[in-house]
Amino acid sequence: MLATMGVSETTPSLLATAKEYVRRKYRKPGNVYLGVVSRLDAPVTGLVLLARTSKAAARLSEAFRLRQVEKTYLAVVEDSPSPSCGKLEHYLRKDERHRKMHVASAEHPQAQLARLEYRVLNSDWPMSLVEIALDTGRKHQIRVQLAFTGHPIVGDRKYGAKIPLADGIALHARRLSLLHPVRRDPLRLEAPLPPSWRRHPSIVKLLRTAE
Repeated sequence: MLATMGVSETTPSLLATAKEYVRRKYRKPGNVYLGVVSRLDAPVTGLVLLARTSKAAARLSEAFRLRQVEKTYLAVVEDSPSPSCGKLEHYLRKDERHRKMHVASAEHPQAQLARLEYRVLNSDWPMSLVEIALDTGRKHQIRVQLAFTGHPIVGDRKYGAKIPLADGIALHARRLSLLHPVRRDPLRLEAPLPPSWRRHPSIVKLLRTAE
């Protein structure tokens, strides 16, 4: 699992790996520009969007800011959310000391509104497979909102999960739907599920019966 960026020069990162790929594929000399448009928490797998030009990066960033991008995640959570579909809306605040987020009152000076929609795709105690449509994009948003409702993401010990996962947490940025920044035609980007999910027998069972 690679960090998107922000690591030492000797540590592999997604950005450095992608730049090297572009340099070789297009035989570009010197520095290669890639703009990070979307990123993920370190233990989360899935889609990260990079732009090859500054113009594309600016347009894509604006599309994210205006919520013109549909962001779909898959998560395996503990127990079974009830009702099986719905909306979650909370206010979140940062806890810098413990590097995590907390649900807060709307009156808290650092409160940020967080919204998402969810749908349970399959349940097999003690886990459920959930699809999430993210409206806002707050730090750790999906993780803290699901944990607050009593359904932490499998493997996410930071937010109280009891069921382990061998690598990372069971949260995957599955799909992005957006317009191409130049051509303006629709794009639907999808990332395959990570190997750690395929190695977990209970998750494999959830996936098999949900397909």
